Amino acid sequence: MLPTVGDLLGLDVVRRGSPQVVAGSAGLGARVRWVHVLELADVAHLLQGGEFVLTTGIALPSEPALLARYATDLATAGVSALAVELGRRYVGALPSALVRAAADSGLTLIAFEREVPFVEITEAVHALIIDAQLEELRASERLHEVFTELSVAGATPDEVVRQAAALAGRPVILADLAHRVLACEPGSADPARLLAGFARRSRAVSVVVTADRSGRTVYDEASGWLFTTVGARGEDWGRVILVCDGPPSGTDTVLVERAATTLALGRLLTRHRESLDRQAHRTLITSIITQAHADPAEAAVRSRALGVPVDDRQLIAVVFRLSDALGPLGVSAHARVLNVADIAAAACRTEHVPALVGTLDDARAGAMLSLSPHADQDRVLTSLATVIRERLGDDHDGLVIGVGAAAGSIRDVRHSFLEASQVADVAAERPDAHERPLFYRLPDLRLRGLLHLLRDDPRLQTFVERELGALLASEQDTDLIGVLGAYLAAGGNKAEAAKNSHLGRPTFYQRLHRIERILGTDLSSAESRTSLHVALLALEAARTGEVAHR
Repeated sequence: MLPTVGDLLGLDVVRRGSPQVVAGSAGLGARVRWVHVLELADVAHLLQGGEFVLTTGIALPSEPALLARYATDLATAGVSALAVELGRRYVGALPSALVRAAADSGLTLIAFEREVPFVEITEAVHALIIDAQLEELRASERLHEVFTELSVAGATPDEVVRQAAALAGRPVILADLAHRVLACEPGSADPARLLAGFARRSRAVSVVVTADRSGRTVYDEASGWLFTTVGARGEDWGRVILVCDGPPSGTDTVLVERAATTLALGRLLTRHRESLDRQAHRTLITSIITQAHADPAEAAVRSRALGVPVDDRQLIAVVFRLSDALGPLGVSAHARVLNVADIAAAACRTEHVPALVGTLDDARAGAMLSLSPHADQDRVLTSLATVIRERLGDDHDGLVIGVGAAAGSIRDVRHSFLEASQVADVAAERPDAHERPLFYRLPDLRLRGLLHLLRDDPRLQTFVERELGALLASEQDTDLIGVLGAYLAAGGNKAEAAKNSHLGRPTFYQRLHRIERILGTDLSSAESRTSLHVALLALEAARTGEVAHR
């Protein structure tokens, strides 16, 4: 870490000059990037900030106004300190105009009462600076080694956060975009105090992060948090937070950024090696779902090339969903999904059903079945589901099969996949696991079901924060959220909502006005009410999901 002005004043070579701080003593903690000996009055444009300027004052102007401007310009340039040697230009004391200007502008002004060779000061200080830079390089190399090893080993988020905290010697937190703590290593800090009101504090700090356009890493001085965004391939899903006890160093920034990179890479690596057959099928299924092919005919050609006809066929999407009851999601969960995909592919071959079969994510596998126009869908699906469950053995209780509506062309298969995925995800949350049928078709999901499915989507989390973040950050309890929910549930009927909330109308109306002021919206607008209602339902789905996963 670079030396401070106070560190320099403690050096023997500097102390021989009997330095006296005559103004700006609050700046003794400023870091010194370099030392310059400058005997010019117009020097501010030559500086870049962080310099310790040495001068005899011999070239400084005699007019008080120009002296004041000289000090102000140095302060504006970000100079760490100005040290003037007495004896050549100034005898006994520095000009009062210079001292006042330094004090007013916050410039640390030092007077050397004895003559001291400036060259000795520059040599000593530059040696310190170079040593500090070398130490930072060594620390950076150490960080590179540690996080590279973690990446290669496929470390869990908890382990990455734990190592980051150990290297930093301070608490490290990993949170998602909804300000939920995914992993935390408090170190010597009190965990309860560290995480108390975390969501509210994180929302407040995120305003600073959003407003800062300088990069993905931001330091918020008020909270002492150093933030960096976690994500890859254009998809951000969280933030790493280093809880600092002062302004972060360059090494701190490198640490949180390497931790974020390791976390992002780890998430990508959970989609680890599959068979070439499964990779090819997964790639095509993914392209169909995401509409990666500009021309659907290209997807049809690729499907036929993999032995799955699509012309004049019933194309049915099937999603195989592993419920959370099988354990926490991660690499082991993805391995189980690969196993399900392999078993499903084998079942299709046994039943002579042409199909694309591949993994979709860490909890789901998918298949596109190609049936003849006259095939009995229920019979085929029943046969396949029975074979798959038999081959899964004891693990079949954790499997939910969702089936989408049949599509007449590959252009429409995407909708079948989306439907099947929704069906499987909602069915996986059903408590009556022992009574599950072989497969599910589309139930009446409606809005609550849809938002439940999307509760972990960063885009939905961002929407909730945009709509309700100010309200969640400002209130100390859930009273205003409850009032808003009652009002929206009553369809905008204030009287009915007040009655259902067991509040007097004046009180209820007053709280509605307060909500409008906080959110900066008009609740009389139908569109505003709709957006807020969707955001509230999404918030409820997210909180329900948190409880279910504890």
